[in-house]
Amino acid sequence: MALLEKKSSQQSIELEDKYGAHNYHPLPVVLSRGEGVYVWDVEGEKYYDFLSAYSAVNQGHCHPKIVGAMVNQAQQLTLTSRAFYNDKLGEYEKFATDYFGFDKLLPMNTGAEAVETALKLCRKWAYEKKGIPENEAQIIVCENNFHGRTTTIISFSNDPVARKNFGPYTAGFIKIAYDNLSALEQTLQQNKNVAGFLVEPIQGEAGVYVPSDDYLIKAKALCEKYNVLFLADEVQTGIARTGRLLATCGNCSCADKSCSQNPDVKPDVLILGKALSGGAYPVSAVLADNHIMDVIKPGNHGSTFGGNPVAAAVAVAALEVVRDEKLAENAFELGELFRSELNLYIKDSKIAKLVRGKGLLNAIVINDSEESETAWNICVALKKNGLLAKPTHGNIIRFAPPLVMNKEQLLDCVSIIIRTLKEFEV
Repeated sequence: MALLEKKSSQQSIELEDKYGAHNYHPLPVVLSRGEGVYVWDVEGEKYYDFLSAYSAVNQGHCHPKIVGAMVNQAQQLTLTSRAFYNDKLGEYEKFATDYFGFDKLLPMNTGAEAVETALKLCRKWAYEKKGIPENEAQIIVCENNFHGRTTTIISFSNDPVARKNFGPYTAGFIKIAYDNLSALEQTLQQNKNVAGFLVEPIQGEAGVYVPSDDYLIKAKALCEKYNVLFLADEVQTGIARTGRLLATCGNCSCADKSCSQNPDVKPDVLILGKALSGGAYPVSAVLADNHIMDVIKPGNHGSTFGGNPVAAAVAVAALEVVRDEKLAENAFELGELFRSELNLYIKDSKIAKLVRGKGLLNAIVINDSEESETAWNICVALKKNGLLAKPTHGNIIRFAPPLVMNKEQLLDCVSIIIRTLKEFEV
């Protein structure tokens, strides 16, 4: 069979536009290869990846240990469904529960699936353990949240683009302001049927909004006071991205020095995805202790691909890379450097208002309206200068490189970002 003719970037874009649903608005770059912190387009141009597939590629593109585990397992056994046991799932479950400090793990595939699983788990616990009347459970969520785009999740989103014309919406959710302990306590006081509080430790899609230092620990204390489950969505913030193994951390095995500078919060339910596989394979998980997870019985929940042997092997390898290469500590140190260097520029900038974040999950707020195209145009200019990033919420640019980046590479990226911003100064 003859090899397919290599297509140009424009040809690839036109193919997607003609035959694919228009549910994304990508930056005009067509990637064909990745290694570590770099990606290459079909014409061979090299770029720094400063998005990491929305923090899925924390371990870097095509990490040899992760790819090796995937290829090796794929050559032996790929899928059994959960109708039978396989020899990898139990090993992965033990490894991950020890790693994060929980009794049990429920394996799924995507982040949105994991969130949906956590919601079901929370509701079942509420009816069977807390004693809330069936079908009356409420779950508190935060405004400007992003937990995925399934029907249930968009029901408690306030993003009009994600919601409009997808109703009717799922009931059972109460929205409150993020980073507002008074709103949380008032809602808990006024609603006896609250089963859980679902929260992102940092709101990534909302623009890398970092809450007050004591928010998570005090929110968890309120949940304990009112016998409500604390559900942490760490799909984006977990697996070393924020300079700790988890943004909440809890009693995990993380030993990096940044942990001593932040309060520990162990969620009742931990939701993971993205970098759980290093971006090599769809792997997500919900973790909880026995008194919560034991409400799930055969037939209550499942997934044909959830817990498949390839996913199990890949996840173990991905977590070993994070541990062995000390990626949490590296993210902490480089994140401090990134914000320090950008702040030096921003204090005299007219185009950039501020930089915020934790670890290597950061964002720059552009001095323009959310309706403007300035942030998008800056990202297009960044691409021309060799760095790929993407706007969120119109006037915010998110910066999240692979955690295998070194200091020299980071400073080179800072130079590219500053040089590009200068092109837009007025």
